[in-house]
Amino acid sequence: MAFSSHIFLFYFLPVLLALYHVLPARWLAARNVLLLVAGYVFYAWIDPRLTLLLFGLTVVNYVLSRLIAGSSTRRVQSLMTAGAIALDLAVLGIFKYTAFLGDSLNSLLRFAGRDTLPILRIVLPVGISFYTFKVISYIVDVYRGRSPAARSLLDFACYVSFFPQLLSGPIQRFGTIDAKGEIVPTFADQLRTRWWTPNTFSHGVALFMLGFAKKILLADGVAQVADAVFTAASPGTLDAWFGALAYSFQLYFDFSAYSEMAIGLGLMFGFECARNFDAPYRAEGFGDFWRRWHISLSGWLRDYLYIPLGGNRAGTGRTYLNLMIVFLLCGLWHGAGWTFIVWGAWHGAWLVIERLFGRKPFYAFLPSPVRVLVTFLLITVGWVIFRTPDLAEAGRMLAIMFVPQSAQGGSALLSAVIYTRGHLIVMALCAVLVFQPLQGCDWTGRFHWAKVPVLVVLFALALMTMFAQSFRSFLYFQF
Repeated sequence: MAFSSHIFLFYFLPVLLALYHVLPARWLAARNVLLLVAGYVFYAWIDPRLTLLLFGLTVVNYVLSRLIAGSSTRRVQSLMTAGAIALDLAVLGIFKYTAFLGDSLNSLLRFAGRDTLPILRIVLPVGISFYTFKVISYIVDVYRGRSPAARSLLDFACYVSFFPQLLSGPIQRFGTIDAKGEIVPTFADQLRTRWWTPNTFSHGVALFMLGFAKKILLADGVAQVADAVFTAASPGTLDAWFGALAYSFQLYFDFSAYSEMAIGLGLMFGFECARNFDAPYRAEGFGDFWRRWHISLSGWLRDYLYIPLGGNRAGTGRTYLNLMIVFLLCGLWHGAGWTFIVWGAWHGAWLVIERLFGRKPFYAFLPSPVRVLVTFLLITVGWVIFRTPDLAEAGRMLAIMFVPQSAQGGSALLSAVIYTRGHLIVMALCAVLVFQPLQGCDWTGRFHWAKVPVLVVLFALALMTMFAQSFRSFLYFQF
């Protein structure tokens, strides 16, 4: 079930809000049970069978966390922690990477002139990358003593299945705060005590409405341009750049909209979550970009991968290696394909180069607006690799972008699709909005009744557009 579907907007959410707020605030356990049931109904709407996997991972990790917390022997704790992480990664690997590994092996066998092997194709459970990372962070934090073990299976199951964050994050920790300077209660705290006020609820509603409008009016609008260009047989150089910029805008507005809608939904039920984006395309380098983009994932990679690998404590060479390992795995986390691995290598390489220049980009001598533009263009090149189905297609698109050429075969048809007045207006709006500092969380946080008409108009336009066009799920559902 997607936040931008009519079933969610007109049935699931209103009914759940009514039931939740009819229950007295002192009946917190009953409210938690309701949220748990809602999370499983929300997930079962996609495929009821997937709830078995979600429930199984939840029970196993809860039991192991209690054993880890209750053991007085560090060696036993270490073994249990390693076993839990290995199990979680094995489940993620089986569902997400079996086909990729099989295809890669068969490519080698064909190259060697050998017979290929049959490959088991498994349906990828939506959200598995996100809730697997949530349970791993919980297990590690319990082991480190940074998080209490969940008091009950109900608490932990509610955390894992919390429907606003279930499918695409943000990846909120259970018992540790990692909010880029923002003071946000931990999820464990909010399961026990959470305060609901009209201001908090109105902030959540406003943020949800704004995120919904961003998704439908901006992300889905530029998606039509990106899809047309990336599927065209022979786009020209201008077309290729236009499509690449469209995809950069689509990815940002789609995922930041989801994050804002998720945070807004959490606020409606009394849960606070730190922001997941902070004007990432205003970044002046790749290090700055990853402090602003998908903040919950960046923090996860830092705390549970980069630092355990040694971080920057083991010398310069090891620091560079650690950065490359982290971002190769970051690419692989996003998708089972060589394009994602190369995309991760692209980001890792630029971060290494910045380390060589004292944690600054080599173009740090340029004026700030130019640094922002150069960083954005380099990131856009990476998004082209990220978007294409294989490396051959990525090479073809990049060659078109950097070797000037005219469109061939069907260029008039492509131009008629991508350079319409509506698309040009939406692209211009996106270009303006991504480079301004005010974010949705900031604008809705300073709530004033004068903003209500703006939100109502945007939400109404988005609803009308949603019913007039074909449904587009959120991009990060596929990762």
